[in-house]
Amino acid sequence: MIQSCKSRGVYVALSIDGTKRSGNLICDLPIPKGLFEREVLVNCGRSMLRRLQMGGQTLENEVVADRLLLTY
Repeated sequence: MIQSCKSRGVYVALSIDGTKRSGNLICDLPIPKGLFEREVLVNCGRSMLRRLQMGGQTLENEVVADRLLLTY
């Protein structure tokens, strides 16, 4: 589907997963090489889940990011 769109000149942006505090990918999906032109990590700020779990503690090291895959 994405390749079909790309071949017609349609720009596709796909946000599929991201990183945890540890920097590990949440999803390890087999994405074909060459399908996307670039990958951008979008800083999402502090983890809301960790904010609730830590009950008011400092969150400086709890930054998360979303992975944005672009065909352009």
